[in-house]
Amino acid sequence: MSGPLRDRLATLSPVDRWLLQAMSGVALLVFLGGISGGVGVALARAGWIDLLPEAGYRLLTLHGVGIFFYWLFLVQGAILLALAAGEGGRGLAGRALGWAGFGLILAGMALSLGAATGGTPLLYDGNPQLAAHEPGRLAAFNAGYILLGLGLIAIPAAGVATLLAAVRRVGEFSAVGFALFTWAGFLMVSGFAMIYVFAPGVLWALGLGEIPANHGTNWHIVFHNMHYLPLMATVIVWYVLMQEVVGVKSIFGARFSKLVFAAYLVFVPPTSLYHMFLEPDLPGAVRIAGSLLSLFVSVPTLTAFLIIIASLEVHARARGGRGLFGWIRMLPWREPAMAAAGFAVLNMGFGIVLAFALIQADLAPLLSDTFFVPGYFHFFTVGTVSLSFLAALALILPALTGRGLAMPGLARFTPHLTTLGLLAFGGAGVAAGYLGVPRRVIDAGYGGEAPPLWSSLMGWVAAGGLVMALALTVFALSVAGSLIGSRAAPTCSSRWDGTTPPRPGAAALVGPLGVLIIVIGMYGATTLGFETMRALPVEAVGAGHGH
Repeated sequence: MSGPLRDRLATLSPVDRWLLQAMSGVALLVFLGGISGGVGVALARAGWIDLLPEAGYRLLTLHGVGIFFYWLFLVQGAILLALAAGEGGRGLAGRALGWAGFGLILAGMALSLGAATGGTPLLYDGNPQLAAHEPGRLAAFNAGYILLGLGLIAIPAAGVATLLAAVRRVGEFSAVGFALFTWAGFLMVSGFAMIYVFAPGVLWALGLGEIPANHGTNWHIVFHNMHYLPLMATVIVWYVLMQEVVGVKSIFGARFSKLVFAAYLVFVPPTSLYHMFLEPDLPGAVRIAGSLLSLFVSVPTLTAFLIIIASLEVHARARGGRGLFGWIRMLPWREPAMAAAGFAVLNMGFGIVLAFALIQADLAPLLSDTFFVPGYFHFFTVGTVSLSFLAALALILPALTGRGLAMPGLARFTPHLTTLGLLAFGGAGVAAGYLGVPRRVIDAGYGGEAPPLWSSLMGWVAAGGLVMALALTVFALSVAGSLIGSRAAPTCSSRWDGTTPPRPGAAALVGPLGVLIIVIGMYGATTLGFETMRALPVEAVGAGHGH
């Protein structure tokens, strides 16, 4: 592996480039469709448009299925294959598997989204209890997820074959190569888990088995791993962007970076217990263990955050950066990919702070069925993961096509607007959750019977959602412009060479300070949650349950 990633991707065969472009293009289309569904739900909850409950739940299903499953995992497959091909520099070693996996996901997407357009809305977990009278629709919906699972086995297998071919030539994994190998393995495990969770529903729908009694428990486990897997992918994207856009590698060395990526395999799977805090028969000891284990789920992400921020700060100070935050101005913020990654890091801090409140065994039963969940969750799904994946595509697609982003001057401001909208959406959503606003209803005003403050907060949610959706749409269209536009890609932005030695005694202060602020925020969000919920009437506290 030598030279910038952009140069290595530009030399791939036409067949490999077509595959990566097709996967990325379809992922962007699904992303835009999912955004549309989410906007409709937000406007309906605020009372700005009238939707029948069934139509609202259908939009919610299309939003969740499109964004959480097909956008997040199809784009992961595209990025994984692109970075794996870049590691070897000689194309995809298992391109047939890549094409097969892409075809399986396309077929699965047609089934799942098609089944979600009519009949009983199944939401995104495909619970057989909701389709007791429509087994055929459930069979199609869940079969789509099974095909997605098969695709999540085939595509990473192509990435693994490509990475192993590179290792045979070079002799060892680079830090990024090892991270990609771990990521591919995690994707394949998630694919098998999806088949395990959704196959019983298909068998029941076909009359070949009993209706699954433990679907909810199995779903919690697979959801947990699939929820944190994109975060691991996000950290890998940050590593790549740090090297390719800025020109800086980790000051801690490749070996330590490999340990951090391996930590995801250690810390993430055992911490799924907190998703089961609403189970009525969950023993108290298990609840306590779940809370304690969940404290560790952010360890690898925060460690990677420290490595990246410290590496950037040390190299910036070596080039004359002054003051506690003055060095930040030296980073290439005019690059849309850099701007997106920077705001993704900021949004991750908000998400971790709020997630800490939700993993408390005493708070989870009060918050899990309230709007707190979508309020905090969008800081991860949109503000961290989706922004980072769009940043990756903004780097990868111009290299594959030779065409630049559409509206690059506007695109670099979209992460700012996305975060602004997200702060309104997420802040109002979290406040609404603390006040007992349920999350699985379309009319949050309950025909005028709900407290007036609920409607006001849902108005902020809708307004923030509109800003966020508009900014993300512009960014996604800008990235898609490199697939169909005519503007030539820039040769290369100015990059640091990453070799200037740090000044003697140069310190990296912002990373540790950021972690300290996050920890303080975690305790603050938890304390606020307990105090707010205690102050609510019993009726308000229980309002969210059962929705």
